[in-house]
Amino acid sequence: MNPLLEIRGLQTAYGPSQVLFDVHLEILPGQVATLLGRNGMGKTTTVRSIMGLTPPRAGQIRFAGARIDGLPPEQIAARGIALVPEGRQIFPNLTVKENLVAFAANRNQSPNPWTLSRIYALFPRLKERQHHLGYQLSGGEQQMLAIGRALMTNPRLLILDEATEGLAPLLRQEIWRALRLLKESGQTILVIDKYIERLIALADQHTILERGRVVWQGDSQALRHQPEVWKRYLSV
Repeated sequence: MNPLLEIRGLQTAYGPSQVLFDVHLEILPGQVATLLGRNGMGKTTTVRSIMGLTPPRAGQIRFAGARIDGLPPEQIAARGIALVPEGRQIFPNLTVKENLVAFAANRNQSPNPWTLSRIYALFPRLKERQHHLGYQLSGGEQQMLAIGRALMTNPRLLILDEATEGLAPLLRQEIWRALRLLKESGQTILVIDKYIERLIALADQHTILERGRVVWQGDSQALRHQPEVWKRYLSV
């Protein structure tokens, strides 16, 4: 099976400051993958490079076999990559329903596209609050809305940056439940989060970054049985 996302030799910088050094990553269709590491190690910059928000200086990024490095963000999104960014960035003065339908599309002609009814089934709280404005939602509800809005574009790859950061425990559980259901449906996902036990239970493979370099890659079984890796690269 060919990778859906393939990154080779990725190098990215902000002005004179290089952040990523020869990052490599592959995600197969239907896999859930993680990017792990302490704060400031290059996870979000990797995501920004994938999305064309911070174009790489060197290396290649391929999606569905075609190179996307160098393309503008709107063209990358149109190919089927959706980002739920850190901070959510929903429209505060639109209702939940308006947020969801604002960018609804089925560009990849999915046979079972995401619709309002499917989003409301995944996140019943959003149905209850469909007429509330974005700013009236709690942080967890805003995160559900951000995920739902991304799914309404019917992406082939869903990227979540700090999916459960700062959420109340009950709402965090709702996000994890939704991610499990998305995996079961065959959705390909790249997720950044700090709850390692949860990620081991959810994801197929993991990549750890340290100072912009890949220092470990492997599956959940390997990561579970290497607590020294957690201590060295992930503990605060």
